Amino acid sequence: MIEVIPAIMPDSYDDFLQKAGRVKGIVSCAQVDVMDGKFVPSISWPYDKKGLAQFKTMVDQGDMLPFWDEVDYEIDLMVETPEDVIEDWIALGARRVIVHVASAVNLKKIIELLEERHGQAEDLEGVAPVELGVALGVEDSLNTLEPFIHNIDVVQFMGIKRIGYQGEPYDERIIPKIESLREEHPHLIISVDGGVSLETAPNLIKAGASRLVSGSTIFKSSDIREVIFKLKHS
Repeated sequence: MIEVIPAIMPDSYDDFLQKAGRVKGIVSCAQVDVMDGKFVPSISWPYDKKGLAQFKTMVDQGDMLPFWDEVDYEIDLMVETPEDVIEDWIALGARRVIVHVASAVNLKKIIELLEERHGQAEDLEGVAPVELGVALGVEDSLNTLEPFIHNIDVVQFMGIKRIGYQGEPYDERIIPKIESLREEHPHLIISVDGGVSLETAPNLIKAGASRLVSGSTIFKSSDIREVIFKLKHS
């Protein structure tokens, strides 16, 4: 079964609340696009004007992401040196973190951090395992994954050339990359983020994608439940 993940690109915390509220009860997982204005030009919460202070307060006070008990969040870290902020997002309840090969300085360090948490989860009450996703841009080589492929839970292909923007045109160059990775790793979870629509979904699924992440197609719809159903059954 194809899984569809709504992508929330929050302008502010209030925008986060509003969009998460629209999909809770419909999906079990949502993606939060986090952009620092450095790795990508766009900025999202918590890198907006007031967000960082708010974010720090949430972490310090032990707060959780909105509706965390109803929605599992994967955090797409389109930021410089994601290694520096992963633990804060985990503290807020993230169940999966996605890092981009172009921005992660030390992917091995991230893998070791998450594997350590997996070990703790077996012994410590309240410590949840956190999955790792690695994102590849349309021009990134599959070879960059090979040293770590057995430590990665999800590979996310970016279906657009200019990441960090919703509504960007779909880039079909990812199709042969999806096909190649699916052939080499038939049981790997392969996700596509960017350019996912009712028109592009059938070819993405045919190529081997098992998860579709969509922002504008879902949130611009007047019937979110219906458009998610259509994407699943493309």
